[in-house]
Amino acid sequence: MEETIKKLAKKISTDRVKQDEPLAKHLNFRIGGPADLFIEVRTIEELQHAIKVMSDEDVRYFILGGGSNTLVADEGFRGACIKLALRDHQITDTTVTAGAGMISAALARITASAGLEGFEWAISLPGTIGGAVRGNAGCFGGEMKDSVTSVKILRNHEVIDIQAVDLNFGYRESAIKHSEDIVLEATLELKPGKAEELKAKLTDHLNARKSSQPLYAGSAGCMFKNYDIVSQEELESIKTKLDIPEPMIKSMRLSSGWIIDQMGLKGYQVGGAKISDEHGNFVVNLGEAKAEDVMAIVNHVKEQAKEQFGINLHDEVQYIQ
Repeated sequence: MEETIKKLAKKISTDRVKQDEPLAKHLNFRIGGPADLFIEVRTIEELQHAIKVMSDEDVRYFILGGGSNTLVADEGFRGACIKLALRDHQITDTTVTAGAGMISAALARITASAGLEGFEWAISLPGTIGGAVRGNAGCFGGEMKDSVTSVKILRNHEVIDIQAVDLNFGYRESAIKHSEDIVLEATLELKPGKAEELKAKLTDHLNARKSSQPLYAGSAGCMFKNYDIVSQEELESIKTKLDIPEPMIKSMRLSSGWIIDQMGLKGYQVGGAKISDEHGNFVVNLGEAKAEDVMAIVNHVKEQAKEQFGINLHDEVQYIQ
């Protein structure tokens, strides 16, 4: 390990390379054991160097953004956690370019203050631009695909520009999510707006979030993707078991939080982890939760959804072990 650290130090400051770093410190869940190495990279060149060293030394690694949508095993990670801290941004007219490590909510404030409309919804996103692009994050009626025009990625050590049309954006999906590509930066196209009105909209979104989501404890955000109904036949089958609200029928998409509520699982607790009383799709850390507690809840919810309604819920949170 000392030799690996020496190689990293050729381009990365040693104060940004740590051994046996508890990952709970870097995750919104506040859960997770240590990584053998924790490496914070602030430039594309540092990231390329870190990945080359990991490859040369045969050390496995994963990329960490803002720490949302991620759960790390209690035993930690035998390898390296590479944290992207690429946080530069640039605004030219209505075009915005932001590094993958830029906090999404921070960019929402910056663009609103600059009188640019179209990214206010992201004020409630807990993660980074890179993660938001990877999972086509969305809320309050907006999604990344609405404004992203292109992204810069790292593929096989090479920096490549990809147009939005080639990202295959879908509901919480993108082509990047199913590849080894790493998002480096994203370019967004927004619209002119009035700064004061946009900032008021930010406040409205934040107030809505505070009234509906558990902000008092660590969580990874939504645990499950909302459920897409694939056919009229499936809809009719589910309707025999659930009284589905009309908006969900029209969209052919069931809210996972609503499904969990219908199963009476709000407040369900295992160890120090609990399904939020405020929002069924949030699992919160009451203070001493373990990853195994969270996974026990996840598995129970999936089993009950399948058993009661024939619904297969899919994880939105990435589990690292």
